[in-house]
Amino acid sequence: MKVKTLKGKSAEIIQKEILKIISEDFVPTLAIVFSSIKQDFIGLTAFLDKRNISVFGATTGGEFIDGDFDRESMAVMLLDVKSELFSLFYEAEAENDTRKKAQMLAKQALKKFMNPAFIVAGSGLRVDGEFVIRGIEDAAGKDTTIYGALAADDLQMQETLVFTNNKSSNQGIVLIAFDGDRIEFKGRATHGVKGVGTMKTITSSDGWWIHTIDDEPALDLVARYMGLNLEKTKNISPIPPEYTTTYPMVMHRKKGDPIIRPVLMFNYETGSVMSNGTVEQGAKVQLSVPPDFEIIEEVKNDCKEVKNNELPEADGVIIFSCVGRLSALGPLISDEINGIKETFNVPTVGFFSYGEFGRATNGNHEYHNLTCCWVALKEKEL
Repeated sequence: MKVKTLKGKSAEIIQKEILKIISEDFVPTLAIVFSSIKQDFIGLTAFLDKRNISVFGATTGGEFIDGDFDRESMAVMLLDVKSELFSLFYEAEAENDTRKKAQMLAKQALKKFMNPAFIVAGSGLRVDGEFVIRGIEDAAGKDTTIYGALAADDLQMQETLVFTNNKSSNQGIVLIAFDGDRIEFKGRATHGVKGVGTMKTITSSDGWWIHTIDDEPALDLVARYMGLNLEKTKNISPIPPEYTTTYPMVMHRKKGDPIIRPVLMFNYETGSVMSNGTVEQGAKVQLSVPPDFEIIEEVKNDCKEVKNNELPEADGVIIFSCVGRLSALGPLISDEINGIKETFNVPTVGFFSYGEFGRATNGNHEYHNLTCCWVALKEKEL
């Protein structure tokens, strides 16, 4: 497999660069496209489609290749890989019955590959990431490989899109299934957020809404911890954005590292708070301290551990990093991205997302928030 990356501020720039890259020695069959919602990604997909290049795409909250990150741009990874080693699947209407729709896509993949490995993206504001993961696992099993993210929209919080060849949806799923027997995948999901204080229990919840924690209205407990003086109304309101990334909840699982759930909304009438993912009643949680720059070192160390012990060489790396990490770390996020790039020293592409998919240390694949998920790909020699 040969891999090249490029980035630009317009579809026209990207198209010109692609024409320079294509040669007898490099004929891409697959393009991974991460684009600002403000860019003409539909025009780019039409350009790629005419050249028989399959497209896996999502809108973003920022884009990068290697350590060079930007906003309102486009980042592209081109892969010269045998067409029989991957298949692309798309579902335009996945807001309802998300788990069933994701399961259906995975079942289609299983008709082609005995051991598929998945890269998946969902529309960030209308598709539940938890159900995307579980639906794929329902078909392919918990040991299957799943990495990806939910699309973003430059923090406008209005419409996020996934797209493929001449198609796009604000409530869809796009999925690449690779032949896992021919292409090796190794990656990690790392957040570095530290929980503090005593373990608490979600005593009442419904989907993304948490009603009580230790039988106390969740709104009262969370607002008190954040130091917010709230003027109660009957409206459902977002919390100030700086608190979303500063004081997320650390949710502990029976197996593997904890996962992160930020608080996005308050319901003043019911005393509830809304997270960015399903929170099960009975789950154990801690509140957290604001992140510091040690979270970057954790990502880099996990990357080195995978390279040293699991995958010494790679053809390319794809990174899905929460837009909240960009908000928390600012320009220093480039140190995190560069750390992954420099570890494997291969072409790297990624975007800042509204939720991430990946396997935590010693755990299962999960739907994450405020997390850096990355995966390295390597075609096996026959």
